[in-house]
Amino acid sequence: MTLDETLFERYWHLACHRRELSTDGDFIKFESVAGEVVLFNDSGELVAFDNRCPHRGARLYTASHGNRTATCGYHGWTYRNGAIIVPEKERFKSCDIDRASFNTFEVEWCGDFVFFSLKPQMGLYEQLGETAEIVENISFNVDRRLDLNRYDYECYWPLAVENALEPYHISAVHAETLATLKLRDGENVFDGANSIWYAPLGNARLANQLLRLRKLFNIDYQYEGYMSLYLFPFTMISSTYGYSYSLQNFFPATHGESRTRFSSRLYAANTANDNASRVLNSFFEATVRMNRQVFDEDHEVCKLLPKTGWLPTALQFPADAEVKIDHFRQTCRDVIADADAGARPVHTSIDSQHHFQHEKDHCIG
Repeated sequence: MTLDETLFERYWHLACHRRELSTDGDFIKFESVAGEVVLFNDSGELVAFDNRCPHRGARLYTASHGNRTATCGYHGWTYRNGAIIVPEKERFKSCDIDRASFNTFEVEWCGDFVFFSLKPQMGLYEQLGETAEIVENISFNVDRRLDLNRYDYECYWPLAVENALEPYHISAVHAETLATLKLRDGENVFDGANSIWYAPLGNARLANQLLRLRKLFNIDYQYEGYMSLYLFPFTMISSTYGYSYSLQNFFPATHGESRTRFSSRLYAANTANDNASRVLNSFFEATVRMNRQVFDEDHEVCKLLPKTGWLPTALQFPADAEVKIDHFRQTCRDVIADADAGARPVHTSIDSQHHFQHEKDHCIG
């Protein structure tokens, strides 16, 4: 079992906000090392399943999101009200057709954010720890989704996560975007496997402009600066002044593929009134453009990283701005060690396992 498979199977993953799946038939689909996972509003109940019809294995959903009944286009099998509707059911005399069921997964809520897990090793709130309160507060201050941006990062997922974890690259990679905030060193806070970076803005003029926007929002949670929250293993939430939130997932691709299934959702915070919403339209439009440009810049630099270049060993030359990377790698080493102790060996990946074993052997003797 690979590290990718272990993390995706045993941990909880933040899927989306309640308002994205508020209507019967709303769905959202994710691609991952475990295949495709769909979250679906089934008459008001959210369910997660593996996007395969139990009859012949056909995919139910091909779009990334939308609104459509959970009906298989091959033979019309439909998931509805927690059960399967089978057309011409009387034809299945030679089998116990009533035993047919979709392969569903666990779903839990933290505030207005929905999480899913295939086979969770712990409860959601145990995994989130004290960070759960922050996740709840963020979720209650989200009004709507402004943007959904998806594509593959051409690198192995831990490299994409580590790029998101460290601010050392900002001046070189994001000179005309994120670097214009002139973020200060700030503070790193660690909570179990999760971590948060709080960074005040060094651009005083921009900070003052953002402070003046506060009256246009109806929010009761805000960090007056830049906040980057990492939820182990695959999720980041970032925000400037709490006026919008970017939710990013870095899911591992199919086993053997050195690619990352990246998605970014940009949410607008609650506004004071309809007039405030109209006034903020241009602000939100600019935020969408900035958000997309930052991730395009990150993707371009991640392409430069060798596909087999990631190991869970500590950085050889760590900068003080890369402390969250060492924390992330230590957590990955702990996962590997726990799995080994449980007689379920975990490998980093097909390509890097040999190199990781070589490093361990070298350290031993």
